[in-house]
Amino acid sequence: MMNTQYLHDLLPLLCLGLVTFVLAGFVKGVIGLGLPTVAVGLLGLAMPTAQAAALLIVPSLVTNVWQLLSGPRFAALAKRLWPMLAGICVGTWAGGGWLANGGHLAGLALGIALLFYAALGLAAVRLHVPKHWPAAHVGALGGGIGVVTGLVTAATGVFVIPAVPFLQALDLERDDLVQALGLSFTVSTVALAAGLAHDGIFHGHAMGISLLALAPALGGMYFGQWVRGRVSAPVFRRCFFVGLAMLGAELVIQHLR
Repeated sequence: MMNTQYLHDLLPLLCLGLVTFVLAGFVKGVIGLGLPTVAVGLLGLAMPTAQAAALLIVPSLVTNVWQLLSGPRFAALAKRLWPMLAGICVGTWAGGGWLANGGHLAGLALGIALLFYAALGLAAVRLHVPKHWPAAHVGALGGGIGVVTGLVTAATGVFVIPAVPFLQALDLERDDLVQALGLSFTVSTVALAAGLAHDGIFHGHAMGISLLALAPALGGMYFGQWVRGRVSAPVFRRCFFVGLAMLGAELVIQHLR
């Protein structure tokens, strides 16, 4: 029979995981991104960042593939964005071991990354890649952006910075942007999973728990998509970034104590 004290200690963590992935899926359903950011940020309050990143692998991969396949221009986007995607893999693997060995520094880096991302969102900073730039220049910039995104991913488990601002700066059509985000996040998730598996963090036990997190994440995402047409997207985004800033600040304070 399972020890009652063990169950007593495990129950709050299970509740946190359930609420986290429902909320993270809901945010992604409404605005098309945010699942790993919300999941790692909230779980990072209660466990090492590397462990939190391992638990998001399956929900992140499935929901991002779902988003990736939602549009008709996969081949064209992959051809245009391949330098950034390759850079993400290079950067993530170059930073291998950072999450596993970062300790408090990994949690602190996560908090700083969330604060930075929230500040960009609240300031409504919108960059633009000049349309007259040759494709080779845009590709070189994308490759560099990808490497930096991979390094941030390797340090924090979050793969939105600076890939998301760069994709927004390309002035893609709305559906193309959503599909491009799905493509970028899918590659980032696979690269992160490979790095965590190499470090011995994403193993059989973690895979099993991550698989269990898929159902609440999908449920939250489905509900978020239903809500998307019934709420003000700008208001929701502002609330999301304010909450993200508060979460980032809490993580920074927690890991500076």
